[in-house]
Amino acid sequence: METTKVNERIYLSSPHMSDEGYEMQYVKEAFDTNWIAPLGKNVNEFEKELAAKVGSKGAAALSSGTAAIHLALRAAGVGEGDIVFCPTLTFSATANPIIYQNAIPVFIDSNYETWNMCPKALEEAFEKYPEVKAVIVVHLYGLSADMDKIMDICKKHNVSVIEDAAESLGGYYKGRHTGTFGDYGIFSFNGNKIITTSGGGMLVSNNEERMAKVRFWATQSRDQARHYQHSELGFNYRMSNVVAGIGRGQLKILNQRVEKKKYIFEFYKSELGYLDGIEFMPVNDWDQPNYWLSSMSLRGKIRPIDVIDALEKENIESRPIWKPMHLQPFFEKYDYVGSDVSEQLFKNGVCLPSDTKMTHEDLERVVSIIKGLWLE
Repeated sequence: METTKVNERIYLSSPHMSDEGYEMQYVKEAFDTNWIAPLGKNVNEFEKELAAKVGSKGAAALSSGTAAIHLALRAAGVGEGDIVFCPTLTFSATANPIIYQNAIPVFIDSNYETWNMCPKALEEAFEKYPEVKAVIVVHLYGLSADMDKIMDICKKHNVSVIEDAAESLGGYYKGRHTGTFGDYGIFSFNGNKIITTSGGGMLVSNNEERMAKVRFWATQSRDQARHYQHSELGFNYRMSNVVAGIGRGQLKILNQRVEKKKYIFEFYKSELGYLDGIEFMPVNDWDQPNYWLSSMSLRGKIRPIDVIDALEKENIESRPIWKPMHLQPFFEKYDYVGSDVSEQLFKNGVCLPSDTKMTHEDLERVVSIIKGLWLE
């Protein structure tokens, strides 16, 4: 195994192209055919291959995961003044599209059992806001939310469910791919995700009529006419043929990336889990995560900032857990249902470097620095 130089930067999660060069085969084909604009063979095939991989009837390749959430909300009929439930412990890209639709987010707390949306808090939210248009569920850091409980609640209230599986591609809940339980599922191929196209996203659904509508909206809502005619608001959201080519190659090594992410998590847990005050993110019996980011919660005298600073001094990237949306300046005016679980996870949480290019020596370097904090 190749040894990394001591001062070489270790990233949280950076792009990792396949050793086999799968991506270049498809990118070269796009160049050779001079088809580098949006749409093309790679886009069509990437949609089919991703849908087949996760077990969905349809998929739409889009410019980002954020665009996928936006069009999922539109497909679910969310409009001005509608209420949408959204986890508070997530990245802002989950919540921003609600505002794009002039809808109203209501943020839902997490639980310690999953670090994801708390079913009990979700029930409380429905009692407070019975007229809800959609619920967005997130699978944080590749950990699955408790989908049986959440789906039962949402079905009881007859509300559309959108799964933000941006971080969980390759993960399973009870043997079924995350992103395929709700009416719509979204995946992200941003540069830091488990597989990347440099940027881009995918919307999946078993509702093929709605998926056709999504593709229509995403290509500027161009009507079937000889001239340029638009009867609906459109968006420039389609994925390019070059980007899709990268995605097709990356999809071939998804399982390898999941295995490496799992190895990283289990290494950290075995090497650090015994230290006083450390608790790693929960992996439930029904959950088969993709372990996108290995994260832990600190309850002792060593604080997340101590870990982050110590690693940064050695040119190693780490990061706090997502700051909850209801604590963000832009979103703090919107309602929040729950207790303080998400706040505590933010206060005590840290994401460790989880780059799939990390060597065993890199991992030992990281844990050695962290262990040193407990010896001071």
